[in-house]
Amino acid sequence: MEIWAAQAMTPQGWARDLLVTIGPDGRIADVRPGVSKSGEHCVGILVPAPANAHSHAFQRAMAGLTEARGPDPRDSFWTWRKLMFRFLEKLTPAHVEAIAALVQMEMLEAGYAANVEFHYLHHQPDGTPYANLAEMSERIIAASMTTGIGLTLLPVQYQFGGLDKRALDGGQRRFGNEPDQFARLVEAATEAMQGLPSDCRMGVAPHSLRAVDPESLAQIIALTDGPIHMHLAEQQGEVDEVKDALGKRPVEWVLDNLAPNPRMTFIHCTQLLPHETEALARSGAVAGLCPITESSLGDGIFDGLRWLEAGGAIAVGSDSNIRIALAEELRTLEYSQRLRDRSRAVLATRAQSTGRRLFGAICAGGALAAGRPSGAIAPGFLADLMALDDTHIDLMNREGDTCLDSYIFAGDDRMVLDVWSAGRHMVRNGRHLRRDEITNAYREAMHELGQTL
Repeated sequence: MEIWAAQAMTPQGWARDLLVTIGPDGRIADVRPGVSKSGEHCVGILVPAPANAHSHAFQRAMAGLTEARGPDPRDSFWTWRKLMFRFLEKLTPAHVEAIAALVQMEMLEAGYAANVEFHYLHHQPDGTPYANLAEMSERIIAASMTTGIGLTLLPVQYQFGGLDKRALDGGQRRFGNEPDQFARLVEAATEAMQGLPSDCRMGVAPHSLRAVDPESLAQIIALTDGPIHMHLAEQQGEVDEVKDALGKRPVEWVLDNLAPNPRMTFIHCTQLLPHETEALARSGAVAGLCPITESSLGDGIFDGLRWLEAGGAIAVGSDSNIRIALAEELRTLEYSQRLRDRSRAVLATRAQSTGRRLFGAICAGGALAAGRPSGAIAPGFLADLMALDDTHIDLMNREGDTCLDSYIFAGDDRMVLDVWSAGRHMVRNGRHLRRDEITNAYREAMHELGQTL
């Protein structure tokens, strides 16, 4: 396959009249600038398509159902969490597959080429495993077969209800595994992944320091040579609980005990002190940011400026999937910094505009988080690519970094025309190839679920 672009973002900067050749393995075989318009696909603006670094697919079906205040005079993450657990009791494997397919389709249409699924919904409502221990994992895999998205599946270990090692109850019972059972689940899910294209990846995710015995972390990490993700320092209540139980704040404990490195992605990190931000950034670990969800849940504001100035890697994800909107995630991230600091263009540098710096950072960091050789338009990289509509009213006559600034701050994902995932051309003219089929299956699932929590 060949794609010709009037302008394209490459590691060397913006190139004009670029011809990209994609090999049968889904990787970019050749990149040549200054080529007359030709090829099977001609686009105006071509950029790498990043990975969506953090998703709980099933929560997409809750969108819009948690905005009323309950009996608690101060609604919070913790009250939302109770509603989420209650919703879990209704979901069947068929529901999960239909919801996951819609989520992945919406990710592709938003410009993401890969889905990193932080998957903790494993068992039946009472906590009894399905006859096939990896039943729910296989449903996420089946959704990926339908959508063509690049999948990084992260089975989640979730053993306890808190650092006091209390038993799981309510909706949490569907998450729980003893260490040996979790190892068998990972093995079964890894076997099921063999039916996906070779760009798909397996990893693991110890849910958090609250949900996993700290002494078990090394055993969990040893189950894979792929990515390792963990929620970290999302809420002040979590920070306080970890400090009381382990004698250190979450990031301090991780720095002292886990040797963070680029295989590791820590999700949220919205409750970090300055010295923690700088030290974790320098470790090479990725900060997995979910600005829309973090805003929705009142998590707090990630210290993006300090993190990036310390050389830290970032990725973005849609987390609760109440809005799957790539441009909006980046806009929300930058605007949160502006509101906190009462400034403008906070994450820009003298060399790069805000949009260019953010987009380049999430392409590189998302590749690390997904364990995917992607994130750049260059030979050897996976052909994870996104074409923006240069005839759009807010992109006409825009060049270089201004294209990304206009896309992120003046536009939205309706500017996305085409998306390739490892060379699979799944979105054309802004629409997923199997949109009708996927949407109809989701409608049926929602009809069965109803709309109440």
